[in-house]
Amino acid sequence: MPANRSAARRAERRRKRTHSPLAHIPWQPTENKLPPLEVLTPEQVERIHDASMRILEEIGLVFLDGEALELWQRAGAAVDWKEQRVRIDRGLLLDLAARAPERWTWRARNPARDIPIGDDFITFAPNGGTVFAQDLDKGRRPGVMEDYENFLRLNQISNVIHYSGDQIVVPHDVPVSHRHLRTQYAAVTLTDKALIGMAHGRVISADAVAMARIVFQEEITQSDRPVLGGVVNASSPLRWDERMIGGILTYARANQALIVTPFILAGAMSPITMAAALAQQNAEALAGIALAQLARPGAPVIYGGFATNVDMKTGGPAFGTPEGAWAMAAGAQLARRYGLPYRGSGSLNTSKLPDAQAAYETMWPLWPAVLAHTNFILHAVGWLEAGMVSSYEKFIIDLESLAMFAHFLEGQIVDEATLALESIAEVGPGGHHFGTAHTQARYGSEFYTPILSDRQDYETWRLRGAEDAAVHANRIWKQTLADYQAPPLDEAIREELADFVRRRQEALAGVELYG
Repeated sequence: MPANRSAARRAERRRKRTHSPLAHIPWQPTENKLPPLEVLTPEQVERIHDASMRILEEIGLVFLDGEALELWQRAGAAVDWKEQRVRIDRGLLLDLAARAPERWTWRARNPARDIPIGDDFITFAPNGGTVFAQDLDKGRRPGVMEDYENFLRLNQISNVIHYSGDQIVVPHDVPVSHRHLRTQYAAVTLTDKALIGMAHGRVISADAVAMARIVFQEEITQSDRPVLGGVVNASSPLRWDERMIGGILTYARANQALIVTPFILAGAMSPITMAAALAQQNAEALAGIALAQLARPGAPVIYGGFATNVDMKTGGPAFGTPEGAWAMAAGAQLARRYGLPYRGSGSLNTSKLPDAQAAYETMWPLWPAVLAHTNFILHAVGWLEAGMVSSYEKFIIDLESLAMFAHFLEGQIVDEATLALESIAEVGPGGHHFGTAHTQARYGSEFYTPILSDRQDYETWRLRGAEDAAVHANRIWKQTLADYQAPPLDEAIREELADFVRRRQEALAGVELYG
């Protein structure tokens, strides 16, 4: 990274000190200028690519949606209407995938928070779809709207998180028929970051697009810079269901971003070997991306990778594993092969508490995600219990890791000033550098300042309460919520949004929707 940019970020940290220890972290997406981590040789990449093409051509995928089948048939794919199975020639598939842009900008409500997607940029997004909330005070319980809004507030003030988030925790006290309306309204009004909206089915997705139109006061479908993004997951093995296809077609036609992500557990939803899991993931992801391009050529997409293994003793998913880490890095290599931005995941673990297991398992997906140049890292903060829980304390613990990664990737300046030969000569053998002019000019900004880590001596730590990381994190998230201030939003837009939510809520009362 250029020396002037690194110095500017350090200066920004000095300027942005507030009561909350979270707000001093620079907000800009991190650039990883290191060579990307590669776990596959070029020959292995091509073998996996060829296996994926054979899956698409010879075995095919099921698309449980009549409109999708029609699109594939018109494009020249072999469609078995009885089985709803589509076999796709590799030439057709690769031609469609090549229509997706390699890089693009995800606009935020606050233009200062626009996000570049692609190249070497790394961005962090919060959890999605977790069922329970957890903290040291109330324990583990079903999430409610208050929890969802609290996590949005934490997101807003946590600069290293770049997106608003959708269903960071599921609000069970809001009916499914209009839950998407309430969550997106909260995301727009409580944050001004890049907006993630639910891409589930045609109705929910269309509502998300309509609300985004109101927020931006323009016909967003005519812009090549999307303002909304949503995750769609294949129903592995080898199937895209109607709900996700509806999201793909609706978002793509509106030119909004799709994060196309199979979720594969090797040994259950794919063969047990990670090579087979990766080949299947590649086939499923490319098929979803290609369908988006059939709906609208050039629609922005992110190639998603989310493969890990089953625990063969319990049959449940295993997160924070070396197998999952390998798949994370290998998926990035495949995405680069097709010229597509890449999505991975960050804080995956199977621990039930924000403890040592949660911390060390989280490092297994996070390190390869960052080193492999993952552009969009989902589930980056707060994840526990294999994605069942959003933890307030784990949110803060994970923020510490993300902030340290951002600082690490800034690099270090090596020039006449930082080599400090005059200071070395001034102190000479023995002595210390605490009082030198060189140290005094830099002590406030040279090193990373921890959010959470305790560096006191033992006696001082005992006198101040002997807090462990989770207890300290509990204090931080509470202080952060106390410091929160909502970002400004034009009152006319707020009222128009509220009116839309009211009208749609009445229209959807009693309607069964996928939540």
